[in-house]
Amino acid sequence: MQDTAKITFSLPRDLLDSIERERAAGGETRSQFLRRAIEAFFRRQREREEIERYIRGYQQYPETAEEIAFAESALADVMAENPWDEGAEQ
Repeated sequence: MQDTAKITFSLPRDLLDSIERERAAGGETRSQFLRRAIEAFFRRQREREEIERYIRGYQQYPETAEEIAFAESALADVMAENPWDEGAEQ
């Protein structure tokens, strides 16, 4: 089991009431609910940072004309190999 620490903090009553409703509906303890919410916050923050790094990478090193032409050619080949009959079952 991970090392844990107890903390105390204050919340506005309406926020605590919302937490209590949600955690009770999910059958969680208050600690479980808050731990999950905090982990989700940090996960979203990491994902956002990764997306920003990905975008910066493409801005710093955009695709070359040759890479774009190759991708378009490969896509055209794949599309030509597949029948695109609108009446066909999928």
